[in-house]
Formats: sequence, C-alpha cells, structure tokens
Amino acid sequence: MNSLYNFAPTLHLLILGALVASVPLGWIWLRQSSASNSQRVVWFTQLTLFITFDLVLFGAFTRLTDSGLGCPDWPGCYGFASPVGAISAIDAAQTAMPTGPVTHQKAWIEMIHRYMAMGVGGCILTLAWFAWSKRSQGSNTKLPTFTLLWVCVQGAFGALTVTMKLFPAIVTLHLLGGLVLLALLTIQIYQQRQVTPVEISSRLYRSAWICAALLLLQILSGGWVSTNYAVLACNTFPQCQDSWWPLMDFWNGFTIWRPLGLNAMGEPLTFQALTAIHYVHRLSAYVVFIALGALAWQLLSVNGAKHIAKVLGALLLLQLLTGLSNVVLDWPLIAAVVHTGGAAALCITMVWLLCIARKLKTV
Repeated sequence: MNSLYNFAPTLHLLILGALVASVPLGWIWLRQSSASNSQRVVWFTQLTLFITFDLVLFGAFTRLTDSGLGCPDWPGCYGFASPVGAISAIDAAQTAMPTGPVTHQKAWIEMIHRYMAMGVGGCILTLAWFAWSKRSQGSNTKLPTFTLLWVCVQGAFGALTVTMKLFPAIVTLHLLGGLVLLALLTIQIYQQRQVTPVEISSRLYRSAWICAALLLLQILSGGWVSTNYAVLACNTFPQCQDSWWPLMDFWNGFTIWRPLGLNAMGEPLTFQALTAIHYVHRLSAYVVFIALGALAWQLLSVNGAKHIAKVLGALLLLQLLTGLSNVVLDWPLIAAVVHTGGAAALCITMVWLLCIARKLKTV
C-alpha cells in the first residue's frame, strides 16, 4: 500500500468526527428545547454553515502556516489518530529538517483541521438524515443529499492536497470545494426559512449574476496566488516592484497542472511567473471592487435589499484593507486569514442575494 495512505486510524477518526459533530447538535437540541424539530433543523443548518465557515478560515490558517504537510500521510498522522501517537516519527522528521514541513506544532494544526472537517461532514450527514426522515412529509432531500455527496468529494480533495504535496491546482480546487459547500448550506437555509423575496429590475438581476461570476473568478485567482505563495511578488502599492507593468511570465504562471514551485518542465518557477500571478489578481480586484461596489450602491435603493447592500459594502472595504495589508505589511498572518474569510463571507452574501432576488415583473 502507498505509504501516503494509511487507513489504520480510520475507525478512531470516525469516532472523533462523530463526537465533534455531536457537540453542535446537542447544543442546539438543548438550547432550543421548546422549539419544534423543524425549527431545530433550521438552527442546526445555520450552525453548520457557521462551523463550515470557520473550517474555511482554519484551512487558510493551515496553509498560511505551512502546516499542510504537518502530517504527510492521510487520513491520520503517521498511521495514528493524533500527533500524540506519532511523537517519535514527528521528532525524527523535525530533527532531520528543523524548519521543514513536519513539526509538532504543524502536525497539530493539520490534524485539528482534519478533525474540524470530519465534524462538518458529520453535521452534513445529520442534515441529510433529517431530510430523509421527513421525506414522507414532503421534505426536500435532493439538496441535503447532494451536499453530503459534495462534502465527500471535498474530503477526497483534502486527501489529494496532502498526498500530492500541495499541488497548486488541487489546493485551489479544494478551496473552490469549500466555497461550494458554503453556497449549498446557504441555499438549504433559504429553503428552510420563509424569506420574503426581493423584487429587483431585470438589469440589476443580471448585474447580480455577473458580479457573482466575477467574484468566483477573483476568489479562484486569490487561491492561485496563495497556493503558489505569490503574495510577496509585489511588495509595493499601487505599483508592483515600482513599476506599472513589471516583468511577468504569464505562460508559466498560469500553467495549471504543475507541481508546487515548479513549471511544467520540472524547473523552478521564476519570479516573473509569481509576479504575473500576483499582478493579475490585483488588477482583476479593481474590476471586482468597482462591480460589486456599484451593485451595493444600487441595492441601497431597493426595499428589502438595503441590509445586503450594507454588508456587501462593509465586506468590500474589509477586503481592500486586508489585501493592502498583505502587500505593505509583508503578509501578516491575521490579515491573510481575514482576507480569506472576507472572500468566503462575500460568497455567502452573494448566494443569499441570488436566492432572495426576483426579477421585477413588467406589465
């Protein structure tokens, strides 16, 4: 068997995942003891969304602290369910490479990320079970079932992230999978709650969809910057390397299928390629900021959409400030994590807007 995969601790990990999932489930059932089961499910779905959002943040923290290979096998850590059992193996790896990818701290960060992921999986499995148990009462089972299938796909990408040694395309797809998971849970909440639709003009409705597409592309671009560690390729603003158009290697920078730090020929990725990755993200950020800002401004005049407009505006400002901080302050960890969180929050906000928006009927 490939040493990258060691399924010996699978049972222990499943038990840990069930325990993690039982905490929010038990908390909701006790806290909402007077509520109906359907109301409890709504609250539990919202809490699952919150925990999934936290998981995306912690995934960013794991990547930004170089802890993605803290346990270089999957699903456990050197064949154990926690770094406690792998102390000797981690000691040996850390002694061989003191600043390498495997240390005790990085191992714990990576495994906590996996525990959280298993907890989210347990929560989503519970939501699917709730939906199927109420099927005879007309409960919608398609979306909870698809969400369950998607979290399994996301888990597979998590495994590939480790076993393919942080392959940039896989890591970026793993980020995309997390965003899709947030979107699916947001749609579930919309379906469970009786939300008053917001009528907007056909033009504004199309603009919202275009902005959502632009945001998705921008988040993927940001993921490509982060997974290729290209944040510091431009350390000045608004120019890059004191130039409005620095030397850039677009071909190698945007060759998708290649190992981390290498081009398609297996040669080290040039600084010009990293510059291209960073600067494209920055230039496209201007477009997205203007587009979403214009959308938020127009929504301010729409009844029922003012709150969403204000949230969009606040999140755009947050993204601007944290993006600038990453450049001028040499990529501080807190700013980088919050920047990822802001992108995830924008994703949730746009999905919610598209759920409640209805094209205004014209006579």
